[in-house]
Amino acid sequence: MMMSLMSKLLSLAVITTLTISAGTDADDVKEYVQKHMIKNPQVKVTKVDVISSKTLEEPKGWEVFFLNIEANVKKSPTVYDKVTVPETLFVKDGYTVPTLISLETGEDYKNLLKPELSKEIYDEKHLMAGDKNAKHKIVVFSDPQCPFCQTKVPEIYKAVKANPDKLALYYYHFPLLRIHPVSDIITRAMIVEQNRGNKAKAMEFYKLKINPREVNATKVLGKINKEFGVKITEDDINTEVVSKEVIHDKNMATRSMVSGTPTVYVDGVWDPTRNKYKELIK
Repeated sequence: MMMSLMSKLLSLAVITTLTISAGTDADDVKEYVQKHMIKNPQVKVTKVDVISSKTLEEPKGWEVFFLNIEANVKKSPTVYDKVTVPETLFVKDGYTVPTLISLETGEDYKNLLKPELSKEIYDEKHLMAGDKNAKHKIVVFSDPQCPFCQTKVPEIYKAVKANPDKLALYYYHFPLLRIHPVSDIITRAMIVEQNRGNKAKAMEFYKLKINPREVNATKVLGKINKEFGVKITEDDINTEVVSKEVIHDKNMATRSMVSGTPTVYVDGVWDPTRNKYKELIK
């Protein structure tokens, strides 16, 4: 979803490498994005946030910048969509490229790197299991209807519950509504149960078998209430509190440059294998 949007934003962008000032810093990168990177006349960049940057050990001499680009996308003469899109730029000797690929291995560093998480991600409201003072912290961005999530996330949750002194699990909702719109209703129902103090019950909703295209809240909630022994109404899932939490988690995913599920971090570092937590409980 994020990638298709970025493709639209950059559809008229200059493909060749563009020069930016030598001795590049965050301000140089922001100026480059705002003035030169996006050539699509339908898009106006309003703000560029540098989430973080770091120097790569290999290949040497390259620095990677992780960005959130805020823009207004023109849909009609009078209608604009406000969007926030994550982007990665590689910089070396005053030049920047949007991707960096190894000729030897074919690996794209853009797909291998993510920024480290900010400390604010570890707020107690999102602690799903384990002790907040545990030695290691796991952060998961997930969708309860994502097939892989339905296997992996309960597996991680079970491991944390069994090792609360070693592991803490912080959970963020990231429903992929274009793929399975039913996740909006399930996610909201999970938040209701979490706010009631029933975090374990909320995790049970991962077992729900339902048409991923179902958007009838009465049907979905009826099935959840019957199968899991809860009582959640449409009024419950449509409160301002629940809606704000959905938006908050989505914003945190954007700021963390999350674009798919399940995305797992261990001690602030992205874990593409989603299995590093196992090494911490041996």
